[in-house]
Amino acid sequence: MKKALLKGFLDMLPLNLAVIPWGVLCGSLAIQNGFTAVETQLMSLLVFAGSAQLVAIELISQHTPLMTILFTTFIISSRHFLYGLSIRHKVIAQPLHWRLPISFVLTDELFALSHHPKAYQTKTRLIYALSAGFSFYICWNLWTFLGIVAGSLLPDLTNMGLDFAIATTFIALVIPGIKSWPIFVTVCSAGAAAAWFKALGFELWLVGAALLGMSAGYGCERLIKKYKAVSCSQLSS
Repeated sequence: MKKALLKGFLDMLPLNLAVIPWGVLCGSLAIQNGFTAVETQLMSLLVFAGSAQLVAIELISQHTPLMTILFTTFIISSRHFLYGLSIRHKVIAQPLHWRLPISFVLTDELFALSHHPKAYQTKTRLIYALSAGFSFYICWNLWTFLGIVAGSLLPDLTNMGLDFAIATTFIALVIPGIKSWPIFVTVCSAGAAAAWFKALGFELWLVGAALLGMSAGYGCERLIKKYKAVSCSQLSS
């Protein structure tokens, strides 16, 4: 049990450190947009979704209608629904008292550590996942607190390029997962589409890029399967 706790923490540690600029930016941005320190910290404690928090802070500060805020953050966070579906078969047999905390800490970072075929299958692996997930949760809140302090004492931090940490973190998560042509096509298509839609000023650029990337990856996978089927039939004949 102790080994699982330690390994979960150590495996997540690089990602815990990588999001320091992201957490500091989130905390300082909220303070500089009129949020109180308590409101800012509660957002990280309860919402616990970096990209959704940053967007929500910007929208709330601009007095955006509530339904627009809810819809936008729902779209941004919808990928977590896919994460849940992806690992559902691994945790469905586990009791609810294991599944609930895992669902709470199932971030992009924990999902990146969830690809082992036996992930979540035993008590040791469940402890490992919770250790990794909650260590990230604790660090995210610590970095948010640092951002609150920095936002209260220092000049505008939003001009220091800290938002680049968001891009680098996701790049670090995505690149190791590119292990087949369909995934490669998905990543390239989604990246190109995101840049194109963003340049066009398309409001739902993130959703459109995700859908286009998944469609391209699915099409590539079907073509590969079709090619293999044709090749096998030619060899057998």
